Amino acid sequence: MSTYLIGGGWDTAEVYEAFVRAAGEDRRIGCLVVDEGDGAAQFERYAEVLRRAGAYTPVPLLVPLGGRFEAEAALDGVDGLLVCGGLTPAYQEALAGCLERLPQLLAARGMPYAGFSAGAAVAARRAVVGGWLMDGVPVCPEDTGEDLAEVEVRAGLGLVPFAVDVHAARWGTLARLVAVVGRGDAPYGVAVDENTVLEVAGGEVRVAGLGRAHVVRPDEGGGVLVRACRAGERFGLPGAPGSG
Repeated sequence: MSTYLIGGGWDTAEVYEAFVRAAGEDRRIGCLVVDEGDGAAQFERYAEVLRRAGAYTPVPLLVPLGGRFEAEAALDGVDGLLVCGGLTPAYQEALAGCLERLPQLLAARGMPYAGFSAGAAVAARRAVVGGWLMDGVPVCPEDTGEDLAEVEVRAGLGLVPFAVDVHAARWGTLARLVAVVGRGDAPYGVAVDENTVLEVAGGEVRVAGLGRAHVVRPDEGGGVLVRACRAGERFGLPGAPGSG
C-alpha cells in the first residue's frame, strides 16, 4: 500500500498524479470531505484537480461535521481514498472510530491513500491536529490554530510513523512541529510545504512538487535537528532497509 501526503495548495494537479496512477486506470477515487455546510462545493474543487491529474471518476464521501466515517461501506466500489482538507480536529474526530480498521482495509484491498492538508496530518500515528500555544507560549501564528489554543497531538491512522504538519512555508507551522518533537509528543516529524507531496512506499519517502519537506528529528543533546529536502530527495523510515 502506498501513501501520499500533500502539504496544501488547491490547483497543482501534479502532486496528485502519482496517487492517481497507483489507483490504476479508469478507477474511482473516493474523496472524504467533512461537511461544514459546503461539502458538495468542496468536493467539486478536489474532483476538478483529480480529473486533471488523470482520475476517471471522483466519488464524494461526505461526513457531516460531528459525524463518523463508516469505512467499510465507504470503500466499497472505490479504488483509492483521498482524505481532504478542512478543520483538522474535525477530520480526526470523523475517523476516530476506524483508526485501526481503515489502515487494515486499505492494506487488504491494496488501495492507495492520499491526504491533503488535514488528511495528511491525520495519516500519522501521532497526529498534530492544531493549536498555536505550548504551555501558554506561542509557537506559531494564532490563525493556524484550527480553533484550538494549546497544541494538541492525538491518535491518528498510523499510515506513517512520523508526525505531519502542513502549509509549512506559508503558515509558519514548521515551528509548531519543532516544538512537538522537542517535547517528545512525536518521535519525529515532517513539515510539508504548499504544492508539495510526500510519496511513501517501500520503506522510504520521496519528496515531489514545488516546495520542500522539512524533516525534524530529536538530537542527542535534547534539541532537534531540521533537514530541508527538495523535490527528488528521499529519506528512509526507521527500521526499513537502508533507512537514515
